[in-house]
Amino acid sequence: MPSYLGAIGTANPVHRIAQSQIADFMARALAFDENGTRKLRALYRVSGIEHRYSVLPDYGRAVGEYTFFPNTATLEPFPSVGQRMAAYRREALSLALEAVRDSLRQLPDFDLTSVTHLVTVSCTGMYAPGLDIELVQALGLRPDVRRTCVNFMGCYAAVNALKLADAFCRADAEARVLIVSVELCTLHFQKSPEEDHLVSNALFGDGAAACLVQGRPLPAGTPSLEMQGFHCGLEPDGHDDMAWHINDFGFEMTLSSYVPKLIQRGIGKLTEGLLASLPVQLGDIRHFAIHPGGRKILETIETELGLTRDDNRHAYRVLRDYGNMSSATVLFVLREVLAAATPADDGAPVLSFAFGPGLTMEAMLLGISFNNYQLTFNEQEKAEKNKPEELTISAPALELLNVN
Repeated sequence: MPSYLGAIGTANPVHRIAQSQIADFMARALAFDENGTRKLRALYRVSGIEHRYSVLPDYGRAVGEYTFFPNTATLEPFPSVGQRMAAYRREALSLALEAVRDSLRQLPDFDLTSVTHLVTVSCTGMYAPGLDIELVQALGLRPDVRRTCVNFMGCYAAVNALKLADAFCRADAEARVLIVSVELCTLHFQKSPEEDHLVSNALFGDGAAACLVQGRPLPAGTPSLEMQGFHCGLEPDGHDDMAWHINDFGFEMTLSSYVPKLIQRGIGKLTEGLLASLPVQLGDIRHFAIHPGGRKILETIETELGLTRDDNRHAYRVLRDYGNMSSATVLFVLREVLAAATPADDGAPVLSFAFGPGLTMEAMLLGISFNNYQLTFNEQEKAEKNKPEELTISAPALELLNVN
């Protein structure tokens, strides 16, 4: 039996900061001269991002108004890993709960005590007892809910969470898996003029997403996504081009300009590997949910797979409005796909990609599903439990069998 992804909820911190303001903050923090500042602003303008969200208000403020970074021209003493992890712990739970609440607005009859599995995802903060246990307590989940944490895998981590959920549901038809991804990327600003750090500082924002995976579609009128196949690719030559390391002053992202070339080299093979065992060809696909790791990555995939910018419109919209929120981002894009879906899209395939350290490339094929049953979750469960054990054969079938 297939599993279904739906009720995708999202959340962002209250601080929505224009890309131009963030560029000015970075130029001041890096003590760039007029020429360096001009080049940095140009990098931010061509990023495809208009706004990003942060748990820190500092990126939209001037020296003297900071609440996290020191109010010095050089930002010294620069915040340590410990200070950044303390901020993560303060902020992560409330953002996660907001995403879950947004998810549950789509399922007003859903009973949280029916959740059998909880999968939390993050690569920007860790502590124990962690976010998973805090969510169990805050949401009133059953204490025996099975918890799994997917940590430090980067932007493709939500795909691994979906793989886990799919396996849980295929093993147990009654499984209901709540996935919660929280990424506070802006805690890890690196005060460095190296190109990798300049690029990552220009791209990443904060956000959270939550979704439900179970062995049945959502109630009628609420679209879900049937998970039909997964495929993973690895480009070992990109081992040093996209990486994520813990250092003394935060988590350091390596994101070289060579990443789009690596994706260009591997995206065709990745797509072929995904579709090889499925009754779908690339030409059949009209819906795409591609992780917007950056504008150049989206453009490279369009060129290699023969897509248009309109095919990628959901990814561009998420990139424009939020930036790259690491693992949560692909769930934001999938939410956009579901929000735009109509009953005419029932059964339509959706191709999704996400990328991360390694260089890892993940692919998913999903199908839009508009279920026709009208019962709520609880009503359906009651109906199934009370269903009589009897054989019913329709009149046309009886006639076909020549049975009176």
